[in-house]
Amino acid sequence: MAELPLEYWNKLSSQFILISVFLGGFSIAITANLLINESEKRLYNVILKLATTSASGFLTTVFSMTKIVLATAEGSPISITQSELNTPRIIGFLGYLVGVLSLLTIIGLSGWTKSKSIGIFTTVVSAITFILFIVSAIF
Repeated sequence: MAELPLEYWNKLSSQFILISVFLGGFSIAITANLLINESEKRLYNVILKLATTSASGFLTTVFSMTKIVLATAEGSPISITQSELNTPRIIGFLGYLVGVLSLLTIIGLSGWTKSKSIGIFTTVVSAITFILFIVSAIF
């Protein structure tokens, strides 16, 4: 398999950072909102845990991909090889997957806090989004 140029990794990492910061902020907002919520329902606690997991995954991606951006930037004093990018790349990608999957699960569960019909709707929308996410990642 051909190695991708460092410039490509720089641009790709920048995009992962942008997406992860946005979605991580969204997850943190959900977490903050649920923390001030007075409800002790089990479903709210599950959504709170998922929102915290999602935010943590996205933050992990931001930190890992920032390392790649700094190391691959033009004029960087850090000399790096492709193999040295593997660890932050894997950690960043896994964090991104954890964040996205947690966020999709939050979307699926959120409707169940209101009613059965809305719960079914949000679960179906979340499942379709997950399928489209996987399809777009593979093809």
